[in-house]
Amino acid sequence: MNLLQRHIFKSVLFSCAAAVGLFAFVLMVGNAVKDLLGYVVAGQLKPEVFAELVLLLVPFVVSYALPIGVLTGVLLVLGRMSAEHEVTAMRAAGLSLPWIARPILLLAALGVLAGVAVNFQFMPWARVMYHVELGNAVRTNPLSFIVPRTFIRDFPGKVLYVGEKQGQTMQDFWLWELDRQGRVKNFIRAESGSFDFDETRGELILNLAHAQAETRDQKNPEDFSAPPPSMSFERTSVRLSLERLFGKNAFQRKLQWYTYPDLLAEWRRLEQPAPPAARRQRALDRMKLQMVVQDKFTTAFAVFSFALIGVPLGIKVSRRETSANLGLALALAMGYYFLTIVVGWFDKHPELRPDLLLWAPNLIFLGIGLWLFRRMDRR
Repeated sequence: MNLLQRHIFKSVLFSCAAAVGLFAFVLMVGNAVKDLLGYVVAGQLKPEVFAELVLLLVPFVVSYALPIGVLTGVLLVLGRMSAEHEVTAMRAAGLSLPWIARPILLLAALGVLAGVAVNFQFMPWARVMYHVELGNAVRTNPLSFIVPRTFIRDFPGKVLYVGEKQGQTMQDFWLWELDRQGRVKNFIRAESGSFDFDETRGELILNLAHAQAETRDQKNPEDFSAPPPSMSFERTSVRLSLERLFGKNAFQRKLQWYTYPDLLAEWRRLEQPAPPAARRQRALDRMKLQMVVQDKFTTAFAVFSFALIGVPLGIKVSRRETSANLGLALALAMGYYFLTIVVGWFDKHPELRPDLLLWAPNLIFLGIGLWLFRRMDRR
């Protein structure tokens, strides 16, 4: 690699790193607001724990930011070089387009390797640790789960509301228990009460005073043709399991959060003989696993596909404006991910081989990139 190619390599490297950092920051802020803001407002997360959780989001957002960041970096550098006639000067000196693109494609290949490492190791590990650390942080201050004048939906199948809270006492307590369709099947209201926490069982205990309970028809909770039976209690208690929410097995680890050894072990398990009644489900489970593996590979390979299509587009567009190049990169990325989502709709039809169809967006981008490349190189 001579001096000019090293110049192109460094320019694209710095631009890609900045673009990846920008998109990763935007995605990280969005995820932090969506997942952590409620806990921060409720005082359940200390600043150092919040910072640790935000750092654990980095591998997750980088897996998505890497392809679009590389595309943006390539468009920015080549758009500027083309607008300033540097590309024209290199072509006039007899340098071909493949020669100019060689350092960019080398960088893209390194990006593919980085993407594979992130998708198969760092991202799954970080996602699991993120949920474990979040659960541990909340468990250290379980009473802060109750936020006054807020509908609390953190407990599966239940909605809570507390009008006033002072220390471990509360006023105007409401509890709705929902069925699978989100309909109210049981309802409790109490004038006052207090909180307690059972560490051995991981349960939040609500001791209620002057409570009224209402039970509705389990088959048709929305049938109000007859008054639902109700009961009054001078004292009663309700137990809410935090272990179910934040224990070691509190969340179901998704296949996307499996590391490569975990995926390999799961594949070996699914290859075991299954009874005839379970063969259809076993085939669907194998297909979902194959789709996860292929999705990790295709997302990493998208770095190369985006870089290849970015080279002729960057030269052809010839724009120095950052906003224009960002807009073009976002439009291409949205098209790519839309195609990926469409393929994901076939996950319940293994006969269509959706695991192989996941490569279609990459092949389309590679085909368009090679076609533009040849047209540009002939000029």
